[in-house]
Amino acid sequence: MTTALIADDEPLLRAQLRARLAALWPEIDDIEEASNGLEAIAVFEAEAGRALPDVCFLDIHMPGLTGLEVAQRLRARARQGGVRPPQLVFVTAYDAYAIEAFEQGAIDYLLKPFETERLAETIERLRERLAQPIADERSPDETDVLAQLADRLARIGPQGRQPLQWIKASIGSTVRLIPVDDVLYFHADDKYTRVITTDGEALIRKPIKELVAELDGTRFWQIHRATIVNTRAIAGVVRGLKDSADLKLKNRPETLIVSRAYLHLFRQM
Repeated sequence: MTTALIADDEPLLRAQLRARLAALWPEIDDIEEASNGLEAIAVFEAEAGRALPDVCFLDIHMPGLTGLEVAQRLRARARQGGVRPPQLVFVTAYDAYAIEAFEQGAIDYLLKPFETERLAETIERLRERLAQPIADERSPDETDVLAQLADRLARIGPQGRQPLQWIKASIGSTVRLIPVDDVLYFHADDKYTRVITTDGEALIRKPIKELVAELDGTRFWQIHRATIVNTRAIAGVVRGLKDSADLKLKNRPETLIVSRAYLHLFRQM
């Protein structure tokens, strides 16, 4: 028997994650949901002796308590009870510093909006860790990592991050400062990321996942694992077969592929 908790203040994301978990991980037979951090804690404090979930999917920024604070409380309760602590997966849209820490292997993350393939990788990691003996299942510095991230998040706050305003890019042997407003889209290409503007293109070394964390998410949407588009550059959406779509751009001849995981962004267009 495997149990899970999904805590996120976005109802659509909770529903999407629940549906994908049911499809990819049928062994999960109990999934609790919470719409904020306080509710996530209350789920397991309402009944004395109630078992903690095996897996928690926690949004970083939630009302009441952040996902990191929820994680700390759940792990503290596990230590007090001498039971296995929940496996933690954080869900985030912006926090590049958190993603870097998660990728070191202490904990895992899903970057909004996440793809099914990425969730499948996370599930595989969770299965492996749940199969390990309790004494060997987590690195000794994981608690310190959580504490450091929670402290930094508390100081920065969800509104403390300033969206990226300028891109330092290479055009041949010249380095140029490009206003983010001038960028039509970003596309990952081998070791570089292409920066496409109406005037042409340039190259940067910053990967797509970092750009997603640093750009204004209300204006720049990730539409594919390798592509971020400026919404002001979209001329139209052409729907295709088998849950696919292409974007037509203003002032550019090419079209951009929208992968299935991001089609929900264009349902009203």
